[in-house]
Amino acid sequence: MTADITIRKAPGKWCVRSGGAILGETTNALELLEGDLPPIIYFPRDDIAMAFLDKTDKVTHCPHKGDATHYSIVNKSSVTENAAWSYENPIPAVAEIKGYLAFYRLDSVKVEQI
Repeated sequence: MTADITIRKAPGKWCVRSGGAILGETTNALELLEGDLPPIIYFPRDDIAMAFLDKTDKVTHCPHKGDATHYSIVNKSSVTENAAWSYENPIPAVAEIKGYLAFYRLDSVKVEQI
């Protein structure tokens, strides 16, 4: 683990929704704390309706986590571009987040504890 990042099991049940659709619910979320940034909830990919997500060409790099692949949320009423990301091959110090997805804090995307 790098000095600035802490990963732990997120307590309780978490939900992500967009455009009126529930994209996923889980009791197996991870909470990633990085410096002074707000906590980020990572959802296991198995608990997300991947049919609503389309992989995009956007890739971002974090020196502490690696390269992030991005996904747009596509539903009947809208497309939210690059609304989620995943570290498909994270650096070893944060290997726990492999196979998980996180969502940007957007008006059209709600991540909440239920």
